[in-house]
Amino acid sequence: MIVRPVCSADLPALIDLARSTGAGLTTLPADEGRLAHRVGWAEKTFRGEAERADADYLFVLEDDAGKVLGISAIAGAVGLREPWYNYRLGMIVSASQELNIHREIPTLFLANDLTGNSELCSLFLHADQRTGLNGRLLSKARFLFLAEFPELFGDKVIAEMRGMSDEQGHSPFWDSLGQHFFKMEFSRADYLTGVGNKSFIAELMPKFPLYTCFLSEAARSCIGRVHPDTEPALNMLKSEGFSYQGYVDIFDAGPSIEAETAKIRAISDSRNLVLAIGTPGDEATPYLIHNRKRENCRITAAPARMAAGSLVVDAQTAKRLRLSAGDQVRGVPLSAARPAVQAPNQNANQEPRR
Repeated sequence: MIVRPVCSADLPALIDLARSTGAGLTTLPADEGRLAHRVGWAEKTFRGEAERADADYLFVLEDDAGKVLGISAIAGAVGLREPWYNYRLGMIVSASQELNIHREIPTLFLANDLTGNSELCSLFLHADQRTGLNGRLLSKARFLFLAEFPELFGDKVIAEMRGMSDEQGHSPFWDSLGQHFFKMEFSRADYLTGVGNKSFIAELMPKFPLYTCFLSEAARSCIGRVHPDTEPALNMLKSEGFSYQGYVDIFDAGPSIEAETAKIRAISDSRNLVLAIGTPGDEATPYLIHNRKRENCRITAAPARMAAGSLVVDAQTAKRLRLSAGDQVRGVPLSAARPAVQAPNQNANQEPRR
């Protein structure tokens, strides 16, 4: 498997993927025109023809037969062209000594605090490919690209995680809050933001703080929680250094998690190495390996071992990277060695909601 930049020839495969995503991935609509525009813009981005405010680094996962099986992306910066909205979870205290009452009331504030950060987005892996290293490769490959080209991205990276909804795609948070202001189904509002129509948020959302005690119990229980299908991806990102800092999505209250770019494990631990071709051996460790190119970027996950400053891989891995012995690569162990966070599920295939 290889992760590489998207190209126009991938459009039919992307449409097939879009039709299989279901609810929750708003930036991959099953609309050929919109997908064609996004692919074209991604090609411009990899050529260096887009400003950071507009940059859309869209990657695909491809097998050795050339079949596209998944996608993932990095947005160069959010909110620099249009406002980027989240709710910030805060607290308002009401107290009366005379009545012996002290109340701490969680409150939601409409905020643009995450503006300017880079974003992990649009991760989706075909259902029958959620095995082995595929999910982790598709997600974590982006970190090596961030490590190789830090000047293209912000000092912080965020990911909006999919919030709670039922099998029919109904969100308790939306039903208790959003629908009163938008007068439309959750899926419709989610779709409109995903395709770039965000102005209605500013026009219709209340600007004053929202007291969560006025929401239904089901809605309150959703705040800051991820959809069960997204829990493996959340655990994986936490193992890389991401954390929840109290920001949630305005539609389904899913958490927005964040990390300082330079402190993400796969970025800070990555090294520039010389590629060697040989036999990695039984004790080899799965590595993420990047060919250090931008427009012709190729990233894979494969067993490898260190030897005298070189990274030893087998011939098939070198072929996938389109490299020869002696070429430069960037490499990092695929998973964190430290056991502080539970090892992520290999099927971390739908992390961000966008």
